[in-house]
Amino acid sequence: MKLLHLIRPILAGIPEVEKPTQKVPLQEKITWTVCALLVYVVCSNLPLYGIQRAQTSDPFYWMRVILASNRGTLMELGVSPLMTTGMVMQLLAGAKILDVDLKSREDRVLFTAAQKVVGLLVTFVQASLYVVSGMYGDVASIGAGNAILIVAQLTFAGFILLMLDELLQKGYGLGSGISLFIASHISETIVWKAFSPTTINTGRGTEFEGAVLAFFHLMVVRSNKLQAIREALYRQNLPNLTNLAATLLIFALCIYMQGWRVMLAVKSQRARGAEQKYPIKLFYTSNMPIILQTAFVSNLYFMSQMFYNQAPNSPFVKLFGDWAPSTLETGANAVPVGGLAYYVSPPATFTAMLSDPFHALFYLMFTLTACAIFARTWTEVSGSSVRDVARQFRESQIVMKGHRETATAKILGRYIPIAAALGGICIGLLTVVADYMGAIGSGTGILLTVTIIFEFQEAFMKENASQYMAMMGKQGMMM
Repeated sequence: MKLLHLIRPILAGIPEVEKPTQKVPLQEKITWTVCALLVYVVCSNLPLYGIQRAQTSDPFYWMRVILASNRGTLMELGVSPLMTTGMVMQLLAGAKILDVDLKSREDRVLFTAAQKVVGLLVTFVQASLYVVSGMYGDVASIGAGNAILIVAQLTFAGFILLMLDELLQKGYGLGSGISLFIASHISETIVWKAFSPTTINTGRGTEFEGAVLAFFHLMVVRSNKLQAIREALYRQNLPNLTNLAATLLIFALCIYMQGWRVMLAVKSQRARGAEQKYPIKLFYTSNMPIILQTAFVSNLYFMSQMFYNQAPNSPFVKLFGDWAPSTLETGANAVPVGGLAYYVSPPATFTAMLSDPFHALFYLMFTLTACAIFARTWTEVSGSSVRDVARQFRESQIVMKGHRETATAKILGRYIPIAAALGGICIGLLTVVADYMGAIGSGTGILLTVTIIFEFQEAFMKENASQYMAMMGKQGMMM
């Protein structure tokens, strides 16, 4: 008996989005995608009922950039439960701990149902831990009724995200809901930092938070225009034009490197003369290396800060992280100033990088090494390793042009492991450069946004081409 078979008794009670009975037109897919995004945006701005504004630091601040979460709202947990569940389930399936035959329809249905159940359980557990840990105030002060209500709100919001993601992936929309929400959250952050109309008293007078608005405001109110330009370019603790220029530069580099690939000539044994190109991208594992690396660092932050709050004077705890109140407008009330948590985090400013070059070097080496290792590991557990691709070629009766069928794995072995490791290193390097340059949204956020936008663009182009071919086929039949 397979472990997945334990889900059979409750299969009928698990909510499911039915697959469309016919092909959904592109315009309708765009409509459903926009509607799903609007639901997410509304939920991310609806405050939770029954909470108290905690004065403690936000231990999950560093995770929010990739989790599409917003503190104190229905999207407090963001896509964290769904992302965690998806990666764990895929790792278990890739490691053969869960025996899943993806060719079997029953196994696919049971695996999807198991993901939903585990996702809802993880959402409920995380919501309960948030409440019990005092994230929304002491449980005794907010009351048991409000505590239960907060858990119910967060669990229901997680259920809504789960169904929206399934809605898009079942074919009613474009791409993945999780990717859509992450890209939306990061894009919103970048646009807000560039054009925010919020005013802040900096000690030099009132300034706009948004870098672009601050530039025009300073040019108007400052009599010394050169000084105004200098402030707009290099002002501290608030977004400036240099940060914005760095963001645009990293965006351009990511887009440029997305096109790097090796094209292998292959042919089909079923149809003689049928040749095509098989692409191996530099970013072979897409954005997974930086997601895994950031998730690892974020969990280290959380554990370190939790232990530090319990025993701030313990030398052992300080090895993992020494925390202090933040002096920057980052949104976090505490930042690491020592220990492992400090060295795996990017330097806060360019001046901080110059004052502590060992920190900058350690962060660089850690990020590059972690991304390379995670990229190589992900190919093995996600079904994209040399062995898996060679098996797919064999099942589809595809061989390398000019080579025997037995040479397929050897040729793929020359490219896939290198592309996975080198791609992971390049992703890590872009992230580090973006962090060193002070790019808005962080290097991780920019990389995630670019790769996700590319995925949606490819899905859009594929759907557009498919719709065009179907229309041309109908016209041919009419003639």
